[in-house]
Amino acid sequence: MTRSILHLDLDTFFVSCERLLDSRLVGKPILVGGTGSRGVVSAASYEARAFGAHSGMSMKLAQMMCPQAIVIRGNAGTYSKFSRMVTEILQENVPILEKASVDEFYADMTGMDKFFGCYKYASELREKVIKQTGLPISFGLSENKTVSKIATNEAKPNNQLKIDYGMEKKFLSPLSIQKIPGVGEKTYQTLCHLGIKQISLLQEMPRDMVENVLGKHGTSLWYKAQGIDHSPVIKYHERKSISNERTFGKDTTDMDMLTRYVLAMAENLAYLLRRGNRLTGCISVKIRYSDFNTYSKQVKIPYTAADHIIMPLALELFQKLYDKRLLVRLIGVKCSDITSGSYQISMFEDVRKTANLYDAMDKIRQRFGSRSVIRANCMDTHSIGNDFNPFNGEPPTVLAHRHV
Repeated sequence: MTRSILHLDLDTFFVSCERLLDSRLVGKPILVGGTGSRGVVSAASYEARAFGAHSGMSMKLAQMMCPQAIVIRGNAGTYSKFSRMVTEILQENVPILEKASVDEFYADMTGMDKFFGCYKYASELREKVIKQTGLPISFGLSENKTVSKIATNEAKPNNQLKIDYGMEKKFLSPLSIQKIPGVGEKTYQTLCHLGIKQISLLQEMPRDMVENVLGKHGTSLWYKAQGIDHSPVIKYHERKSISNERTFGKDTTDMDMLTRYVLAMAENLAYLLRRGNRLTGCISVKIRYSDFNTYSKQVKIPYTAADHIIMPLALELFQKLYDKRLLVRLIGVKCSDITSGSYQISMFEDVRKTANLYDAMDKIRQRFGSRSVIRANCMDTHSIGNDFNPFNGEPPTVLAHRHV
């Protein structure tokens, strides 16, 4: 049976969310991302892209290229809310849904032609998302994930494209090799040095030659260039890790400040675990120094979601990892090996009043925000905190990576 794989992508998702909240932003160049000296663009509107600005670029450079752009710091909680709305609509209407990111989805619609007609059904589903959420969304439909994703990008903005079975190679042929998922800047430069800039040239090359140049990655790219991709649509799984990172505006050796940030990040992650009825079995801390060398240390622990266990462990790992002779650029705390389960009182570690205290604090946080109740030694940390439940089916990612 011929497969029918649908790829959907919410156009300039963060920008679209901000425009829903403030209609005055419609039609104007928008940059969403970090606003500090080391801030990075998370999303750029098409109006800003016309000046050369794009996601992943430093905010400072993007503002130089598009001085009239409106810069918005963004709100992860808001974007997660809209993402969940779209996810729920899609889940109710497709057999298998894979959530590739906060704004990108795959759906396996194989066999639905018999009852609906996949393209017609996908078109109606797209209109449903637009009508119910107000968000622009594009889709590509083909026999496999790679071609559908590329088709979506060709259909944008806010449009749709179907590639008929057997036409995959012809569709890809005139496109730039940069259109192939997995071709980053390094791979692109390597292929350009070989004179390969269009997919058609990659299609004509012997597979062994591409593999000799790029290894196993080359074999994968060769098959994708032919329009061949057998990878299945996998129903998105529960998050297995959550983390919090901070990049400092100025490299620092201020031990008191670094300690406060480590404790604040660990405290926030413990709260998120309890809010999602999850427990962690591994704590890790990451440090990136001014020379960009990055180190991490982790420890396996009995499953817990308790502040008084997670915070001291995170601090202990940080103290073991930290080289006081070097300036610190970034620090992060991560909880992994996450499993379902509520925080249980332990006869060896806790007393009832500790569990009651956590319950009371969490209720206040859920009502008034994650920063409404914090420890005194965490008060000077900026922008630490997330007000959304990370365990709602979204793919694993860094919950917050802010510049301070």
